[in-house]
Order: sequence, then structure tokens, then C-alpha cells
Amino acid sequence: MSTVAVVGAGVIGLSWARLFREHGMTVRITDPRPDLAEVVPDDVLIAPTVAEAVRDADFVQENGPEDLELKKTLFAELVREAPEHALLLSSSSAIPSTAFTEGIDGSRVLIGHPFNPPHVIPLVEVVPGEQTSEESVTRAVEFYRSLGRTPVVERKEIPGFVGNRLQAALSREAAYLVEQGVVTPADLDAVVTNSLGLRWAAVGPFLGAHLGGGPGGYRHLAEHIGKSMRGLSLGTPSQDPERLIRAVEDAYGSSTYSALAETRDRKQLAVLTALEEN
Repeated sequence: MSTVAVVGAGVIGLSWARLFREHGMTVRITDPRPDLAEVVPDDVLIAPTVAEAVRDADFVQENGPEDLELKKTLFAELVREAPEHALLLSSSSAIPSTAFTEGIDGSRVLIGHPFNPPHVIPLVEVVPGEQTSEESVTRAVEFYRSLGRTPVVERKEIPGFVGNRLQAALSREAAYLVEQGVVTPADLDAVVTNSLGLRWAAVGPFLGAHLGGGPGGYRHLAEHIGKSMRGLSLGTPSQDPERLIRAVEDAYGSSTYSALAETRDRKQLAVLTALEEN
């Protein structure tokens, strides 16, 4: 049985811990939050320090804040304290591992970035740094596949990786459209969930576009409809998000986080089940 150390018990860390336990792994978790014992399941072991958490670990999943200096300090400790065979994985959402492994042995350090919540969403972006060995990349892919995830190896480091960059691009235009009064937050969500969301869940942007071109495929789409789409000028949202924040709160603030998250997870699992059956 593998032992996994979860460093950081926020939303992502707790979701990882749940997934690891569901797959029969021994899980140790550590976090300075004072209510750690209240939020961690009974079958997850609480470690008072990072060193204690990683002492016998085969894998370490780090889920700390997006703070470069903090990650530098933390990964120096992980390299020093974890067993030599332990794979050191970061859930970093934007910071590549090369940035926080300067001056330490980064051969077993790499990004394993999930989408929230990782116990539901299959994608894990596996991003090696400049020092990461090929053996570590292979082990990371095998590890995440053993958890029923879908690891995608990205061979060039770029801030935000792939998923968050795509998400950021759509989110910028969504914010602009709401700020301009074109649509409400709830109606924009309805546009996405009833069109792009459905299509992309099934085929993704490129295959969707290829099919959108009919028998002529992506070439036909690019040479015809693509010409008019390339002429679109996308908007830039305001640097002051207060109006947008109030609009989203007006749309969804009456429901609790737990209720909204339960509905999200139930619907996402239904989509995944349907995709697996087809």
C-alpha cells in the first residue's frame, strides 16, 4: 500500500486526500490551520509538521498558497525530509516548478495540477521542470492513472499551464460582457452550460471545430466562418471588479457554498458517467 503525504489542507488538499483514501492509500496530511482535526476524515492521519507528514511517503502532493518564496522554502524542506524515492508533486495553479527548485535537486519535482475538485474532475496537468527526470514524469503519469485520473503531460512550462490559461481567456470575456450589461452572470452561465459546455465536454474545442466544418472539416471552418470570427474584437474587463462581484453575489449569494458545490459535483459526476457509458 502506497503512502501519500498531503501538504496543505485547503479545498484542493482535502479533495486530494479523499481521492487517495478512496483508492486504498495511507494518507498523512499537514497544515497549520487550527481546525485541521475538524475538517479531516477520521481515516486520514494528521501530522504536526511537514517532516512528519513526508517521513515514509511514496508520493507528496503539495497544495500550498501561490507564493513563490513559500514554495521555494517548502520544496527545499520536502527534498531534504522526504525519502529519496518519493515523488514530489505540486498542485500549483500558475507557478512552474523550475521557478521554485533553483538551488535544490529538482529531478523528482514536477507539477501535478488538478482542476477543482480533484476527486471529481479527472484532468491532472503533469508539467516537468527543467530538472525533472523522465522517470519522474513516467511515475507521475502512472500514479495519477492509478487514481482514475486523466494525466496530460505538457512539455513546455508556461505560467498558468494550459487549463487555467484557457479558463482565464473565457473568464475575461465573460467579465467584460457582464460589466457591459450585455448579459447577467446567471444568463452567461446558461449560455455556456447549454452550448459550449455540452460540446466541449464531449469533443473539446479542436474536434468540435473540425466537426463544425462539416465534411470539409477544420479547413472549411477556418477558411469560411473562421474569417468572420477572426475579425471579432474581444473586450477588456474593468480593473475594478466590484460591480462584477456584486452581480455574481446577486445571482448566487443566496445559496450556501456547500449546497452549490454539492449540485456542481452531482452534475459533473452525471456528465462523467454519461461519457463513460458512451
